[in-house]
Amino acid sequence: MKLSDFEVLSFDCYGTLIDWESGMIAGLEPLTARLGGRLSRDEILQAHARAESTQQRWTPTMRYSDLLAIVYKRLAEQWELVVTPEECAAYGASVPNWPAFPDSREALGYLKKHFRLVILSNVDNVSFAASNARLGVHFDAVYTAEDIGSYKPSDRNFDYMLEKLGERGIAKGRILHTAESLFHDHLPANRHGLASCWIYRRHAQQGFGATMDPGQMPRVDFRFNSMADLVEAHRAETGG
Repeated sequence: MKLSDFEVLSFDCYGTLIDWESGMIAGLEPLTARLGGRLSRDEILQAHARAESTQQRWTPTMRYSDLLAIVYKRLAEQWELVVTPEECAAYGASVPNWPAFPDSREALGYLKKHFRLVILSNVDNVSFAASNARLGVHFDAVYTAEDIGSYKPSDRNFDYMLEKLGERGIAKGRILHTAESLFHDHLPANRHGLASCWIYRRHAQQGFGATMDPGQMPRVDFRFNSMADLVEAHRAETGG
């Protein structure tokens, strides 16, 4: 199997292209500053992962910005802190402030010359538009949780993407699903028979950070520690 075997790269966005963990930590700072340093960065991210995943299961049609506001409230309760609705809403509106990884914009610019680029993301459309501006590339299709009415790792999200791409004549075997999260992306990609590329952003860190423990190691067909490494592998393969 080669990278050049594929026509479409379907991307997760947050955690893969956008540094959502740094964005979360910055957005949660008004809350976590009141904890007196008793939680580590990873403990904060793991608590966020649990609250977010639970809320996505209970309210799968809720917009991501509204869902994040509830996550903020749940975390405050867990940590025995009092917050206002305005504070919760401010965190929900923080996604446009989340930074892109330093290599994402340039890598996408290169890959756009060789592949169709697709987004399959657990986000709302307004929040993604701001992130898309940071990434500086036109995606050939954008499928969000707001569009679909559910959140990954639900099979509905992958079924939706495959149906919509199929309507455009793109066969499943021509798609390489490219993502960081084993839980949200690679396990369901396995279930759908999709080839997958793991962008292992957390390769130098322990644990799963802002994603849930997948419980098992899914099959991945390619693994790179960054988007820049993916680009270099494609260049080496094609001479491009």
